[in-house]
Amino acid sequence: MVENTYKDRQGFEMGNWPELRTKLDELSSLVLGDGQIAKQLKVEMFTLASLSAGCRHCQSHGAYILNKIGVDVVRIKAIWGYEDSDLFTQAERAALDIARLAGLSPNMTEPENFDELRKHYSDRQIIEIVAVISLSGWLNRWNDTIATVTDQEAVDFATEHLTDVGWNIGKHVGAAEEQRKTNPAARIQRS
Repeated sequence: MVENTYKDRQGFEMGNWPELRTKLDELSSLVLGDGQIAKQLKVEMFTLASLSAGCRHCQSHGAYILNKIGVDVVRIKAIWGYEDSDLFTQAERAALDIARLAGLSPNMTEPENFDELRKHYSDRQIIEIVAVISLSGWLNRWNDTIATVTDQEAVDFATEHLTDVGWNIGKHVGAAEEQRKTNPAARIQRS
């Protein structure tokens, strides 16, 4: 377990600026909601971009959400090695490649990544893909900067299922008084 050296971080949470929380919730609903890209692939891209960025909080939330919407744990774990997994189509790999490369700092996307995307997706769909990755980036920076305490449900899921692919809670561990049982993803229903 990592020692908690972040004091009073709950004071930095978005809920302490209600207008920001509201606008981010609206943006998240738009970007991750119904569109031309399947919700499952959107959350897989979010999770992989978070993996590239190193935000373990967002990795656990992405994996937890995938589980909540009915994605098999084998496929969730395969995100950590999607390049070699036969569980992903060429189209999905093209989207995941962009998520992985864009999640890095500096961003490592290249024109050939978009050439590959265009083989499988329309311009409108590519905009959705980039929007998901950009939302992930915003949340990764926020949550990793203040070391947001990861909700117990997401921690429990990730600890049980993702430890063998390298996930650990890292700096997102919280003191007992900081810990929340439920994660916002608990509201998500199976598709």
